[in-house]
Amino acid sequence: MKTTELTVGEFKSRFSEALGLVSHGEAVSVTYGRSHRPVALLVPPAARKTRRKLGLLAGKVKITIARDWSLTDEEFLGA
Repeated sequence: MKTTELTVGEFKSRFSEALGLVSHGEAVSVTYGRSHRPVALLVPPAARKTRRKLGLLAGKVKITIARDWSLTDEEFLGA
Protein backbone atom coordinates (compact mmCIF):
# COMPACT_ATOMS: atom_id res chain seq x y z
CA MET A 1 0.00 0.00 0.00
CA LYS A 2 1.40 3.37 -1.02
CA THR A 3 1.71 5.97 1.77
CA THR A 4 1.59 9.72 1.20
CA GLU A 5 3.16 11.91 3.91
CA LEU A 6 1.59 15.29 4.70
CA THR A 7 2.41 17.83 7.41
CA VAL A 8 -0.47 19.00 9.59
CA GLY A 9 -0.72 22.25 7.59
CA GLU A 10 -0.74 20.40 4.27
CA PHE A 11 -3.31 17.96 5.61
CA LYS A 12 -5.60 20.80 6.70
CA SER A 13 -5.40 22.55 3.34
CA ARG A 14 -5.62 19.33 1.27
CA PHE A 15 -8.16 17.43 3.39
CA SER A 16 -10.48 16.53 0.50
CA GLU A 17 -7.54 15.35 -1.59
CA ALA A 18 -6.28 13.23 1.33
CA LEU A 19 -9.68 11.57 1.67
CA GLY A 20 -9.64 10.91 -2.06
CA LEU A 21 -6.27 9.18 -1.77
CA VAL A 22 -7.55 7.03 1.09
CA SER A 23 -10.70 6.12 -0.83
CA HIS A 24 -8.48 4.91 -3.69
CA GLY A 25 -6.56 2.54 -1.41
CA GLU A 26 -3.61 4.69 -0.32
CA ALA A 27 -2.56 5.52 3.23
CA VAL A 28 -1.98 9.10 4.38
CA SER A 29 0.54 9.79 7.16
CA VAL A 30 0.15 13.11 9.00
CA THR A 31 3.39 14.46 10.46
CA TYR A 32 4.09 17.25 12.95
CA GLY A 33 6.99 19.57 13.71
CA ARG A 34 10.41 20.06 12.21
CA SER A 35 11.28 16.43 12.77
CA HIS A 36 8.14 15.35 10.85
CA ARG A 37 7.08 13.08 13.70
CA PRO A 38 4.10 10.92 12.61
CA VAL A 39 0.97 11.74 14.63
CA ALA A 40 -1.77 10.04 12.57
CA LEU A 41 -2.24 7.46 9.86
CA LEU A 42 -5.36 7.32 7.70
CA VAL A 43 -5.92 4.00 5.96
CA PRO A 44 -8.78 2.58 3.90
CA PRO A 45 -11.38 0.66 5.94
CA ALA A 46 -10.44 -2.68 4.35
CA ALA A 47 -6.85 -2.30 5.58
CA ARG A 48 -8.01 -2.01 9.22
CA LYS A 49 -10.13 -5.16 9.43
CA THR A 50 -8.04 -7.47 11.54
CA ARG A 51 -9.12 -9.61 14.43
CA ARG A 52 -7.74 -8.67 17.80
CA LYS A 53 -5.94 -11.30 19.82
CA LEU A 54 -7.07 -11.98 23.36
CA GLY A 55 -3.55 -12.38 24.71
CA LEU A 56 -3.46 -14.91 27.53
CA LEU A 57 -7.05 -15.95 26.85
CA ALA A 58 -6.53 -16.72 23.15
CA GLY A 59 -8.14 -20.05 22.34
CA LYS A 60 -9.71 -20.30 25.80
CA VAL A 61 -12.54 -17.78 25.56
CA LYS A 62 -15.16 -16.86 22.98
CA ILE A 63 -16.66 -13.37 23.21
CA THR A 64 -19.98 -12.52 21.55
CA ILE A 65 -21.83 -9.22 21.86
CA ALA A 66 -25.57 -9.40 21.28
CA ARG A 67 -26.99 -7.19 18.53
CA ASP A 68 -29.51 -5.64 20.93
CA TRP A 69 -26.90 -4.80 23.58
CA SER A 70 -26.75 -1.13 24.52
CA LEU A 71 -25.08 1.12 27.05
CA THR A 72 -26.16 4.62 28.02
CA ASP A 73 -23.68 7.46 28.32
CA GLU A 74 -24.19 7.50 32.09
CA GLU A 75 -23.46 3.77 32.37
CA PHE A 76 -20.37 4.16 30.18
CA LEU A 77 -19.08 7.06 32.28
CA GLY A 78 -19.89 5.31 35.55
CA ALA A 79 -22.20 8.12 36.66
